[in-house]
Amino acid sequence: MATTAPTSAPSAPTAPASNASHDKAAAFAKGLEGVVGGMTAVCSIEQDKLIYRGYEIHDLAEHATFEEVAFLLLEGHKPDSRELERFKAEIVAERALHPAVTSFIESSAGWLASGRAVPMDVLRTSVSILGHTDEDCQDNSGAANLRKAKRLLAKIPTIVGHMQNVIDGRALIGRELGGDPSLSHAANLLYMMTGRRPSRDEARVMDVSLILYAEHEFNASTFTTRVVAGTLSDMHSAVAGGIGALKGPLHGGANEMAMEMLKEIYASVGEKGIGTPAVDAWMQTAFDTKRKLMGFGHRVYKNGDHRAGILMGLGKKMAATLPGTFGGLAAPKWFELGEQVQKIMMAKKNIHPNVDFPCGMTYFTMKIPVPQYTPIFVASRITGWTAHIMEQHADNRLIRPLSIYTGPAEKKWNS
Repeated sequence: MATTAPTSAPSAPTAPASNASHDKAAAFAKGLEGVVGGMTAVCSIEQDKLIYRGYEIHDLAEHATFEEVAFLLLEGHKPDSRELERFKAEIVAERALHPAVTSFIESSAGWLASGRAVPMDVLRTSVSILGHTDEDCQDNSGAANLRKAKRLLAKIPTIVGHMQNVIDGRALIGRELGGDPSLSHAANLLYMMTGRRPSRDEARVMDVSLILYAEHEFNASTFTTRVVAGTLSDMHSAVAGGIGALKGPLHGGANEMAMEMLKEIYASVGEKGIGTPAVDAWMQTAFDTKRKLMGFGHRVYKNGDHRAGILMGLGKKMAATLPGTFGGLAAPKWFELGEQVQKIMMAKKNIHPNVDFPCGMTYFTMKIPVPQYTPIFVASRITGWTAHIMEQHADNRLIRPLSIYTGPAEKKWNS
């Protein structure tokens, strides 16, 4: 969302008047970059590894299911077979929505059509309404929080699916049960949105994408949820705050913007221009005009996002099996264009793609509407958010940083 620039720049900070001011200036990091904001047992981000509670992301993507990873994040350990079956049954049983939430989603059609609301807005409000319907809403105990986390995990895909049905003008799929109880979490999410049971390959690619997006330490939205939880507010309030933070194009919205960029390049160069200098020329114009290209770079990773290669490989492999065209192009052509853009970014800017870049192409070739990419992100990241909320509540200290004042010097009101 665009913001209005101030009419004049803030005045420069005056000379510090005390040792405390000197200390603040020495510790200042814009955007809190490099600042350690807390401790967590949920996730570790390293330059060569991404670890969820001791398990590395490549290992999880290859060998685990999303339900297993969700259990790991929420309950704290790898499940055995009986624990996993119990967990899956709990989630399936909670998929259906309270009528108040369903009614709100149905009533949102006009706002979505007019552009006054986007899917992330409807999802945020739906989560708030879920708080009113949850008997544990005001209870921040560990047991109550775990129950709420499971309910949110179960219900968010149903919200996303019902919302897409409303956008498409179709009757709600799975109104009574929240989908098909026989389908996995990932497969049911796709079914709820489309009414079509996905292929095995589609379900697996979605499942892995949910694993990759599930958790990422103190990112902007997770930190937001911890700030809200740190006031001892409830889980639904914290999650609503996380959704608001994730909506922004500099965070979760980047996957949508990355795909829109590729669509714009294709519209400019045409199919025959893919693989030719025409794409280089488009990119150079973007560089010359200082355009921000979404899906590239990362505040923490300097040598590339571990998740990007995993999803690019899976998406490209799936695309090779998909018939027909997607937005005018055969599925493999979108990945050919994406790989060309990646190479140009590396050659000219030495900037690696992040996971949002291949996510855009992968979801697009699965015929998922672009505005639902970030809500799907929420359907995954709800596991990480709620794990952090529970951790914050269990060992809480109010999060309250300091700031450096840059306003005018002190003066008298009656002078």
